[in-house]
Amino acid sequence: MSFHGLNTPVVLVDLDIVDRNIRRFQNYADAHGLKVRPHIKTHKLPAIAEMQLRAGAIGITCQKLSEAEAMIAGSPEIRDVLITYNILGAEKLKHLKILARKVALSVVADNETIIDGLSSAFANEPAPLRVLVECNTGADRCGVASPEEALLLAHKITAAPGLVFGGLMTYPPVNGAEAVESFMTQAKARIEASGLAVPVITSGGTPSMMDAAEAPVTTEYRPGTYVYNDRSLVSRGACGWEDCALTVLATVVSVPSSNRAIIDAGSKVLTSDLLGLSGYGHVVGRDDIAIDQLSEEHGRLVADGLIGLSVGDQVRIVPNHACVVSNMVDRLVVMSGGFQQPEIWPVVARGQIV
Repeated sequence: MSFHGLNTPVVLVDLDIVDRNIRRFQNYADAHGLKVRPHIKTHKLPAIAEMQLRAGAIGITCQKLSEAEAMIAGSPEIRDVLITYNILGAEKLKHLKILARKVALSVVADNETIIDGLSSAFANEPAPLRVLVECNTGADRCGVASPEEALLLAHKITAAPGLVFGGLMTYPPVNGAEAVESFMTQAKARIEASGLAVPVITSGGTPSMMDAAEAPVTTEYRPGTYVYNDRSLVSRGACGWEDCALTVLATVVSVPSSNRAIIDAGSKVLTSDLLGLSGYGHVVGRDDIAIDQLSEEHGRLVADGLIGLSVGDQVRIVPNHACVVSNMVDRLVVMSGGFQQPEIWPVVARGQIV
């Protein structure tokens, strides 16, 4: 397919690869008795969430209230949402109450202040809000540090007006199935021994998703980046270049030397994320080229030998981190074997601040 005529830089998404990526993990999860609740922060598109739901996902995960609002407004098929973020503040709680009246909604908490705020907002609502205890199983972001703390918060939630204990949630470290199994098994046993049920144990993360079944205590899994994949995942061996559905199309605007070219894609689209890598993306079909520098509107391509590019040439780039690229643009170009022409889709759930 020729992309000449597109105004670059532009983000491209191949829906046929997206579909293949969705089905690959859904088939794995189905074979191991895992429910799938994909994280939509990667794509922010109701249409792709619908693809995930139709493949077998039980609902979606969002990281922000505004993401959830946009996704729900954009698709009648989205009826079950988990927001994996501590929600704090009167304005956010007001929005949360409105959402809870529209869909089956769950949130997380890892401290009593969050629980108290949720309870004050939902004490007089017609239905209680499901709250999961977030647990730190080694990624060292949010989450209680021990199974004992998880037990205490489970009872805090149970005793709070307007809330119901929904289970346990974690974002694990890469290759962290053993840590998830250990922590969650202990927490589940303590909570159940105290008289509470643990209906859900949810984990996530694309890099180790094909090892998710190595933590059988987990009941559902929340992959996000898998839907597009990116250079960071290729470098970890989680996928190949052929599995990368999102690319950035850029145009060569200068060739100031035989081994150097400048493209019209800089940090405003490729972003500055390195994720431990060297350089800012992979030029498709040109393993000999590195993107070694970015300014806001330009990227520098360098080669060990002749770069072999001319002004006006186009290159496609697999970014280091697909999720942040999605959030940098208002719209993208979507391709599929079922389309006669590429389509322009707005990135529905980006940019809002709630």
